[in-house]
Amino acid sequence: MNAPRTRVQRRPVHGVLLLDKPLGFSSNDALQKAKWLLRAEKAGHTGTLDPLATGVLPLCFGAATKFSQLQLDAAKTYEAIVRLGATTTTGDAEGEVLRECAITPEMLTPERLAAVQQQFTGPIRQVPPMYSALKKDGKALYEYARAGVEVERAAREVEIHALALTLSSDDQGQPLLNMVVTCSKGTYIRTLGEDIGAALGCGGHLSFLRRIDTGGLGVERCVTLAELEAMDEAQRLACLLPPEALLVEHLPVTLGSEDAGRFLSGLRRRGTWPDHAAVAVFGQEPPALLGVGHTVAGELIPDRLLSPLEIQQILESRTLAAPAASILEKS
Repeated sequence: MNAPRTRVQRRPVHGVLLLDKPLGFSSNDALQKAKWLLRAEKAGHTGTLDPLATGVLPLCFGAATKFSQLQLDAAKTYEAIVRLGATTTTGDAEGEVLRECAITPEMLTPERLAAVQQQFTGPIRQVPPMYSALKKDGKALYEYARAGVEVERAAREVEIHALALTLSSDDQGQPLLNMVVTCSKGTYIRTLGEDIGAALGCGGHLSFLRRIDTGGLGVERCVTLAELEAMDEAQRLACLLPPEALLVEHLPVTLGSEDAGRFLSGLRRRGTWPDHAAVAVFGQEPPALLGVGHTVAGELIPDRLLSPLEIQQILESRTLAAPAASILEKS
């Protein structure tokens, strides 16, 4: 007879965990594992990363979930490898090979590569892949694809802010195309790899994908699940960034005690602030994030607020996590 499973005692946890998502994990798998390790009550991620992809996956806990949409909208940077000369059913290495093409030297000249790089930089149009989570009549496209059904998809405009293409080869001497891409939300890197392969005349599919930055949060600041598992609870909490880590592009505004209390009650405040669509509002005593808003004609208007309880819990957790953070810095 199996022993009963120990019930995890959940607790309020607030902040952002920059996770280096491992290969083979879905974004939700990674989220649930981190949530369990932190014993967090409330958690969410900031947009899915394919199981075949690794890299930056910001996970939001507690009050930070109120600002997760900001990361969904942020520009993202990826490193990717396209295996040239073969297309697959899924656009990546998981699919079955559809077509193979002999690659000639003329297809991969520096001039040809530079022209294609320019062609796919800036605003481009993409047809979303069938193997994606986009919905059609309430069903994800990948469900239709697995049933062998092709669904018509409208092309969508996305922005490729920067693109660098270089050539290499695998152990068998087969040509590979290395891509570093900074792009807008909604960009499918698998589709980009397929389209570039088609433009080169030889086709291709994605064999490697790693997200190295999202909204200014880089992979060098990430922690792995294996590292989290090896830590004690205080060290895990010390890995959390404060919720305002998601607000780096917001104009910071600090309010005195009286104005802070009224702002937290949802009241507008008057001041000499310039007009700004995105403002991060802080209290002065004690220093704490209150929420976000916007300013118009000298008026600070609340948009999304933390609760007084959330603010109190964040301040208390900072005190508890400080000793563990100093230990992590020394190690």
